[in-house]
Amino acid sequence: MGMSEEIGKGVEEENGNERRNRLLKMGVLSNRISREELKPGDHIYSWRHAYIYAHHGIYVGEGKVIHFTQGGGREINSGIVLDGIIFRSSPSHLSPRPCLVCGDDQSRLGGVISSCLDCFLADGDLYLFQYDVSLSFFLAKARGGTCTMAASDSSEDVLHRAFFLHRNGFGVYHIFKNNCEDFAIYCKTGLLVTTRISVGRSGQATSFLAAASAIVSSPLRYLTTSFSGLAVVGFGMYCFSRLVSDIGVRRDVEKVPVERLVRVVSDSGVQN
Repeated sequence: MGMSEEIGKGVEEENGNERRNRLLKMGVLSNRISREELKPGDHIYSWRHAYIYAHHGIYVGEGKVIHFTQGGGREINSGIVLDGIIFRSSPSHLSPRPCLVCGDDQSRLGGVISSCLDCFLADGDLYLFQYDVSLSFFLAKARGGTCTMAASDSSEDVLHRAFFLHRNGFGVYHIFKNNCEDFAIYCKTGLLVTTRISVGRSGQATSFLAAASAIVSSPLRYLTTSFSGLAVVGFGMYCFSRLVSDIGVRRDVEKVPVERLVRVVSDSGVQN
């Protein structure tokens, strides 16, 4: 509690110019940043397994990251290979030796945990997830799970949600509907998807499903007969699917206070 209070006092919300400078510095090709550039409340991620999957979390200051992990038998298995990759990417499975910096949270096999930055990165590079980007910037970022057109709330709100969910949980892990990116996006925006038949807030999950849909979609063969034409139409479908699923433009979302979210999870009998 002392750490969160100290961070809350020291955190100041970025002004518009500073935020734009950070985005311009990173550019379209890479969101990579240095540790010195980190600010409490940042949504960060690191790629795993040859860029197949990225793990997301909220940097809370003092070299610590709060993030949502899969493990301990509390997740919903989707039956695809990516489940195993994510499970093996969790901090509790990456190193056989306990981390002295992470402390007691290492005893948790899954759920919302706090890790040191080194354990979170797992020898990977550090990237900053971007918020409030333009439509052209969003579409230029062909890989999902790196940015959103939704605006971030203040750092104080982000940290409050992250610490509260660390104490109370974020429900059952699901690769498509409730994963580490969903957790980080909720902490940053307070937005939840209200429809049941849908992917969650995750850009990674959306990209995976959009790519699969574009590849196997039978109507494509009626739109074009050439390989190049098929590629163009397929990529267009992929971009459209990403766009309409972005948390910043979809209509099936609402602002949900973290206390209400935890009550709903608790009433459902699901804890992590």
